[in-house]
Amino acid sequence: MFDRIIGVFKLDREVFAEIEHDTTATSQAAIVVAIVAALSVVGSVLGTLFTLITGGELQIGALLINIVTTFLLTFVNWLIWSAVTYFVGTQLFKGDADLSEMLRVIGFAYAPRMLSIIPCIGGIIGAIWALIASYFAIKEGLDLDDGQTIATVLIGWLITVIIGAILGALGIGGAIGAGALRGLMR
Repeated sequence: MFDRIIGVFKLDREVFAEIEHDTTATSQAAIVVAIVAALSVVGSVLGTLFTLITGGELQIGALLINIVTTFLLTFVNWLIWSAVTYFVGTQLFKGDADLSEMLRVIGFAYAPRMLSIIPCIGGIIGAIWALIASYFAIKEGLDLDDGQTIATVLIGWLITVIIGAILGALGIGGAIGAGALRGLMR
């Protein structure tokens, strides 16, 4: 699993192909997402500590809510992003994949988000790197050409944001709606 994570950081297409075809790697992808979620929580706590050091106040309730929603939203966003890109890629562009393959490649594409442990800049760098990794994951997972892959990423992202907004407007886990955009942009 560690070698695969390194391969994702290197944007190695062969690693994404290996992940796509390894039916036992879905649990590994979930572990990658869990590591990302845990490190995002650590990064959030480090940000809170920085705020305290610079004279801010500790708001334990807000911190606890942030910890729980950060962890949960990472998983929710993984599931939504995987399902939406699967649907867009297979229905609009006739990509060849099943949902399990998309869960695997997208889950591993989250690996660069491990950089979110670094307050401020780590989340931005991780988000950009993960977006690029998602491009490779989607391209490999759905067997699409470059244009179809870019369209799938853009359309999928827009649909995912809309789903999050609708869930938020309905009050279904209000944080999910607000967090869908945040989670995808992280």
